Formats: sequence, C-alpha cells, structure tokens
Amino acid sequence: MDDHGESIALMEPVKLSETASGRSELTDMSFELAQASASFRSSLPEQIVKSLTELVRGMSCYYSNLIEGHDTHPVDIERALKQEFSEDPEKRNLQLEAAAHMSVQSWIDEGGLDGGLALTSEGIKETHRRFCEQLPPELLVVSDTDTGEELEVVPGEFRERDVKVARHTPVSPGAVPRFMQRFEQVFQPLKKSELVIATAAIHHRFAWIHPFLDGNGRVSRLMSHAILRETLDTGSIWSVSRGLARSVDEYKTRLESCDMPRKGALDGRGSLSEEALVEFTKYFLGVCHDQVSFMEELVQPERLRERILKWTSNEVDANRLEDRSARLMEGLLYRGEIARGEVQELLGVSERQSRRVVSKLVNRGVIVSETSKAPLRLAFPAALSHAWMPGLFPEKAG
Repeated sequence: MDDHGESIALMEPVKLSETASGRSELTDMSFELAQASASFRSSLPEQIVKSLTELVRGMSCYYSNLIEGHDTHPVDIERALKQEFSEDPEKRNLQLEAAAHMSVQSWIDEGGLDGGLALTSEGIKETHRRFCEQLPPELLVVSDTDTGEELEVVPGEFRERDVKVARHTPVSPGAVPRFMQRFEQVFQPLKKSELVIATAAIHHRFAWIHPFLDGNGRVSRLMSHAILRETLDTGSIWSVSRGLARSVDEYKTRLESCDMPRKGALDGRGSLSEEALVEFTKYFLGVCHDQVSFMEELVQPERLRERILKWTSNEVDANRLEDRSARLMEGLLYRGEIARGEVQELLGVSERQSRRVVSKLVNRGVIVSETSKAPLRLAFPAALSHAWMPGLFPEKAG
C-alpha cells in the first residue's frame, strides 16, 4: 500500500484544546445533555426502556441510511427482521442492508463496544466487518470516481486505495494505520465527561481519515451511538442519527467545514480549523439535546397512555381486539411488565377469556414476552408509530 508520508500533524488539533474559543459553553451544553438524558431514562420503567430501545434501533437505522440516500422505512425494516423481503431486488438489498445495521446496533446495545472499544482500531474494524459481511454483494462494490473502475469493499479491512470525498482528499492508504493509531491515542484515554464533548471531534476526525473504502458514514454514526450510550447511559432510547438526518444539509456542511485549514493566529494551533470544530461540536451537542427533548415529550406518560388507549379502544370497537384489552395495556404502561399468572385477576374474566385477550394483543405485535412463560411487556411496533408516537418517522405510504 502506498504511504505518501503525510505528517500526523495534518490532523491536529485531533480534539478541542482546553483553551478553545467557546469551551466553557460546550462544557455547559454537555452537562445539560447528561442531565436531560439521565432524567429521561430514569422517568421510565425499565421494561418500557427495553421496548423503546427496540423501536429506536429501527428509527436510528432508518435515519442513518437515509443520510446515505437509502430510504428503507422502519416498517420494511421490521419485515426484513422477520425474513419478509420485497420481490424487488433493489428494495430487497436495502432491506438486507437495514437488517445488517440493526444487527450491529443490537450488538452495540448489548455492550459489544463497551469499555472504550468503540475508539480502537480493533473495535472500529469489528463494527465495519459485522455490518458489511451481512450485505448483499451488490452493495459491496464501489466505483472509482476518476477511472470508473469497480472496487470491492472488504469487510473489516482498511482501504488499500487512494480516495476522494467531495473536496477532501483523505490520507493515503498506507498512512491510515498511523492516523488511526493517533486517533486512538488521543480519544481512548478520555474520561466519560470529556468524551461527551469530544464525540463530535471523533465523528469528524474519523470521517477525515476515511479508513474504509465504503461504509464510513454508517460506522461513524454507530460509533457515536456507542459512545453516547456508554458515556451518558442513554439506554438507547433516543437517536442522534434522527437529528442529523432531519438537518442533513447543515450536518454535511458543518462536517465539511471541519476539513478547512486553520484560518489564522486566533484559530487554534493545529493544521485544521479549531473554530470550525467548535461550531460543529455546538451543532452536534444541540442535536443530541433536541432529540432527548423530542423523545421525552413524545413518551410523556399521560400523553402516551392517552394515545395507546385510544388506539386500543378503536380496535376493540372494530372487533379486532377483545374487551378488557385496554385494562391490560394500561397495566403494562404503569408497571412495565405483568406476569402471565396475574392477567386473569387483573382483567376480572375467565381464564379462557384472559388467554384470548393476550393472544390477540400478541398477534398484533403490541405485547411481547421473552418466552411463553415469561412476563408480558409492551412493544412499540413501527407500523403503529403514527398513532402511538407521531412524528418519530414519516408514515409509510400504502
């Protein structure tokens, strides 16, 4: 592999200095974000957190892929997870891509990148490998923008070719390991409080190195998810990808601005503009806070209860659910989970009627349990998000 001998100094400042302009504002923003995220999670029963995590995982996948121009609705993502694929080859490939993303995020949510592994070359390669090895062959081929040559993406392996990304020319392939070593050296030792502010710099500096032939955008957002999950103990119940996608032009513009060289004596001491990195960090932390606030408002107990019980009542009136279904749904909203043996007493009906209530709710995908004897808990199917959690993502047409 060619190594053009680029100096590591080209990536400086790797992270914001303690004397960076606006540093105190960023410290305040990170503290407020940590408080808001912790308050939101602690306000919910743990079983509701678990169910929300599963819904938000699909939402994150949808928005992260949308940033790349791949539109696979969460309803179609859920179908893919059930092995229900479109007959259209292009849509099927996008469903497979989404399923791969979901698999990796599930691995992250289960602690796959905990302990700072998200900031190591080992962890980053593993994230890329897990994502790409599940993709169909058609999505593992990219074209050289200059020659038109088709190049194969190797899961989990750093690129062996020079690339160009918009107006930015990343480092040569032989230099990638050196720059990733510096990346790890700077970010991996940081304490959790420092990492919250540094997440934006991590996001950009990774994109600046562009270590893989393709998949860097998805990997960078999965990394950000992993870092925020661990540093803020988010419970994975809100998604930075949603905020980035909903302001995608600003996201890409601010990200690209961080590629700019230092503007002068007042713009830090490195090769790259520290001022641009400060502004991207403010934007990134603001997006995170907005998403916490959005989700917190969406799942306010009384409002969520009202929307879910209204839906349940309509389904009962239409004879698609049994009488007393609302009582069980309300119980799950308050308690998080209910043992199967308690359902009959809660509903005040016969054992047979109790089983019918549970069976129809399970068939609709709105309550689930880990096993046939495990406690019941509420689920949040994507197909019902427009009624239960409006605005989470666009309603699927048709």
